[in-house]
Amino acid sequence: MQHKIPTQDLGPMGDLMAEAVQKCVHCGFCLAACPTYKVMEQEMDTPRGRIILMKDVLEDSLQLEKALPHVDQCLGCLACETACPSGVEYKHLLAPFREKAEEERPPNLLNRLRRKLLLITLPHPKRFRLGAKLGRLAKPITGLLPKTLRPMLELLPSKLPANENLEAYYPAEGKLRARVALLTGCAQQVLAPEINRATINVLTRNGVDVIIPQDQQCCGALAWHIGEAETARNNARANLKAFPSDVDAIITNAAGCGSGLHEYSLMLKGEPEEKEAEQFALRVKDITVFLDQLGIETPPALTRPVKLTYQDACHLRHAQRVEDPPRRLLAQIPNLEIIEMDEAEICCGSAGTYNIDQPETAKELGQRKIQNLLNTGAELAASGNIGCLTQLRTHLGKRERPRVMHTIEILDAAYRQKLT
Repeated sequence: MQHKIPTQDLGPMGDLMAEAVQKCVHCGFCLAACPTYKVMEQEMDTPRGRIILMKDVLEDSLQLEKALPHVDQCLGCLACETACPSGVEYKHLLAPFREKAEEERPPNLLNRLRRKLLLITLPHPKRFRLGAKLGRLAKPITGLLPKTLRPMLELLPSKLPANENLEAYYPAEGKLRARVALLTGCAQQVLAPEINRATINVLTRNGVDVIIPQDQQCCGALAWHIGEAETARNNARANLKAFPSDVDAIITNAAGCGSGLHEYSLMLKGEPEEKEAEQFALRVKDITVFLDQLGIETPPALTRPVKLTYQDACHLRHAQRVEDPPRRLLAQIPNLEIIEMDEAEICCGSAGTYNIDQPETAKELGQRKIQNLLNTGAELAASGNIGCLTQLRTHLGKRERPRVMHTIEILDAAYRQKLT
């Protein structure tokens, strides 16, 4: 696509933004992969349409306010990148554009309040736990709140798990095979601390020393994806210092966090830490990728046959191109049958804070996902991201089946013979 984008005015990421526009050839392969197009069926709510809108804004031929409704509807799931035959790196355009848009966005008091609340709570586990407790008390008056603030309360679970403080080091069982550092996540520590515990259990059982860097911060993905780029950069710089360099891998067990760490070189483009960020990203591995490469001890056979379906987290399948490793690991559990659901690769509607910022579209995608999940008849559903797990559980409502678990929780339960 030809353009007249003034790259020199866009800072270090200007060339990357222009390259993403230039590579687009209008072929339309991205339309079938785009979740919002499946819901809205509008050209401007597709990656192709949004690229044109962002190009026009950058060329100063379109007002930002006219493009924002469509760009804000983008999940950032990157399914378009997987589908694109021309190699358009959509993230190189979307995230920097959102940073620029945030600087020029027309004022909206309630929206700014919502975003500020998210930024000062979600990335900070202690604050988030306190905020979640207060939010649960306020749930009975949700209907009295402004519409834009309601989803934050509606997504809170009825009960929070107990707080769990992790040690700085967990030694391997048996012969030492590897040494890793674990990113523990932010919201995950509050909403599902059992995921980190299961991760440590499975790693140590398979001969891996686990280090928990005590100075680690939020991965920065939340701030990065809503245009608060300087906050994201500060998170990235802190984590570059916090994580040791003498480990075999930096392990993530939340797809969004893993994707965020892989994007540090983009966040820090043109900064003194750019090269360091590139090297850092090379050591980042999702827990399923690491275990698949390492090789695991075969879990004991389940006491009866169990059917499971797997939901691909977007930032695992599309952003990190991880599709087979989780399935291969689960397939090693004797008596566990994996049934593929329709549209497993389509976003569930969580997408970071999307189900808070765009609740109507997120709800439609969530209900669509649940129907596909139920159609499999599986009694277990696995995914690799806390946001997806929360979204699935929310839209399953009071249904007892399928039980929704993180991939690593299923492996851990199988080892402990607690899955059936």
